[in-house]
Amino acid sequence: MASLLFNVFSSAALFSLGLYNLLLSFRSHLKSPSSFAAKPYHPFSSSSSTTPPSRLKQHLPLYLIIFSLTISIIHEAFLSSASDPLVKGRTPVHRLSSLQSLASLLLFLLLSLSLLLHHTTSLLPLPHDLSFALLSASFFLRSFVSASASSLQTSNLQAKCDSISARISAASAALSLALSFNPRLFVADAALSASLCLQGLWVLQTGLSLYVEGFIPDGCHQLLDVVRGVEGSTMCELEESKVRAGALLDLMFVFHVMFVVVVVVVVYAVVARVVGARKLGGAYEPLPTSVGAVDVNHVQMKAMTNTQA
Repeated sequence: MASLLFNVFSSAALFSLGLYNLLLSFRSHLKSPSSFAAKPYHPFSSSSSTTPPSRLKQHLPLYLIIFSLTISIIHEAFLSSASDPLVKGRTPVHRLSSLQSLASLLLFLLLSLSLLLHHTTSLLPLPHDLSFALLSASFFLRSFVSASASSLQTSNLQAKCDSISARISAASAALSLALSFNPRLFVADAALSASLCLQGLWVLQTGLSLYVEGFIPDGCHQLLDVVRGVEGSTMCELEESKVRAGALLDLMFVFHVMFVVVVVVVVYAVVARVVGARKLGGAYEPLPTSVGAVDVNHVQMKAMTNTQA
């Protein structure tokens, strides 16, 4: 149950972060396409120019990211201390995998703290290109850890989930690297935000497929003597069941990609409508009401001049 709750928490955090970045990226591009530049972090901005937001409110997304990463690190540290018997005996394999995952999360946490120092103090001037380069390295390490965990899994079902997660992280790393060279790549910035949404959905799918009876593929089952979350906690015994489970996960991944594409299109349409309405509202200048009065006075003065003549 704890592993499922952690997956739900991680999924909500990743999807919310991706959606938040997507909204602000679209808004920034639609407001000024010529001066658009991707940012590794978007602070909150106040809708009123006279009342700037407080520091806590302005950097609330970054504080939430740091909080979420801290919870994830604590979870991985707890998981690495589990000593339950595995399918192939009592081995420390899951401990090493958990420590690798913990190290990759620490790198994300250090980057988040660096961004916080950059935006709140003058101690650490961190340019955007360097931030994206560090973000790319973090995603690459995360992809390596997921791929390594996939190769060490005794469960084909969990190995398939880790393999797909590694590919999503690798795509995020490539997009971050592209933005470090050219931050004006709007498509790469939007795709990076979409990859975070996709990773969040896949974390949720992983938790459902591994820990919820109704979502575990036919022919697969949970092991009662193994802690949920370590390798081999959900197994498929027959080869036919393993192949079917892998094909089912591939199909679910395609559905998740389609859903993210729909979300991107809908969000872009909504933001374009809002930004367009604001532009029209700001450009609208009502005709002065004094024009009619000027014309009337002009006509009256002309009539009085003719009468006097």
